[in-house]
Amino acid sequence: MRIISGNLKGRKIALPNNKNTRPLKDLTKESIFNIMEHSNLLKFNFEKSIILDLFSGVGSFGLECISRGAGKVTFIENYPETVKILKKNINHLNCEKKSQIIEEDIFKIKSLSYLRQEKFEVIFLDPPYKEKKLNNLLKDIIYLKLLKKNGLIIMHRNKKDREFYPKEFKILKTKTYGISKIIFGLIT
Repeated sequence: MRIISGNLKGRKIALPNNKNTRPLKDLTKESIFNIMEHSNLLKFNFEKSIILDLFSGVGSFGLECISRGAGKVTFIENYPETVKILKKNINHLNCEKKSQIIEEDIFKIKSLSYLRQEKFEVIFLDPPYKEKKLNNLLKDIIYLKLLKKNGLIIMHRNKKDREFYPKEFKILKTKTYGISKIIFGLIT
């Protein structure tokens, strides 16, 4: 896996050797960023943006954002083996100054409350496909007002999932790639 674009373009990202983490495939990642940057529906500028990468795994989404000019990425990941690789990737790419890592299970201790003072332009959610508490997480994001006005929520889910989201979450676009679907939305 590599960084696709920006000042770190072509640099490698280390991957885990376990099945607990499902890295975002390069083709899917490239499609997400193409939609963010070139869609008539969403025009996003990465320059100095503040990003929240939930269930960040080895950091491929957040590191791609940094490569494209993001000012800061907060990574939240709780698998110890995966966190080691995430830290290795951040260090290898010299992204420490633009990275914050929270090593917590987002559902067990309400990790989002740590971020109450932050406002994000993008919140990326890439939980395990089997995770069914996404609706509660979206409610927390809404309640804590973590997303800036006109900010974007992007979710990576299994295409067969039929989840119900809070009424404040408006889906702007959904794209399917293999067994994945990517949902782009905002809070109204």
